[in-house]
Amino acid sequence: MPFRMLRNARHVLLAGALVAVLSASVPPVPAQSSGLPPQNLTRLVGDAELIVVAQVMRVTDGLTPQGEPYTEVTLGIDECPKGAIRGGARLTFRQFGLVAPRKMPDGQMLLTVSPDGYPHWQEGERVIAFLEQPEPRTGLQTTVGLAHGKLNLLDGRAVNELGNRGLFDGVRVNGGLLTERERAMFSSRGPVDAATFVGLVGRAVRENWIATGKMR
Repeated sequence: MPFRMLRNARHVLLAGALVAVLSASVPPVPAQSSGLPPQNLTRLVGDAELIVVAQVMRVTDGLTPQGEPYTEVTLGIDECPKGAIRGGARLTFRQFGLVAPRKMPDGQMLLTVSPDGYPHWQEGERVIAFLEQPEPRTGLQTTVGLAHGKLNLLDGRAVNELGNRGLFDGVRVNGGLLTERERAMFSSRGPVDAATFVGLVGRAVRENWIATGKMR
């Protein structure tokens, strides 16, 4: 089953089974390992509806009228390598699950936080986010490959919550397209130079590398 279908199936199951209100005396259950399959750069760029370089402006959570828990994230956009959002604009989306367990008016606790493997968002952080299309039924949205598709920017470096595991594995780019810095980045592990990474992503999108088979 394709990864996106698995993700959507997870939404449906969690929405139906986990939105139960549990007793306040029951401690939160530790998240189990998500076992996320690695998502390389070709998959992130190709499957993203939007790619943005942004600052996280606001993070809140709540419940939809149907009782589905969400985390709402507002991004202040610096750059948009893929998509039609201009720098200086703001983008708000909702991801499945609460930020933290929530006490309900009857004193019970709602424990449906974002599942293990989903990206975490903190106000003030700068990120590169590869956002997939919203889920048709709920409108909920997150990053391609979940935690793989959100890279934090700090001190000129970019790294996701999984240490960039598998980011360049199996990626092939036609000869002559990569600069010396980009070639070195492809053979690296862990955090990468943010400017080099964003520049590469932007060129791959503008020059349509994936659709033309130049990047695969």
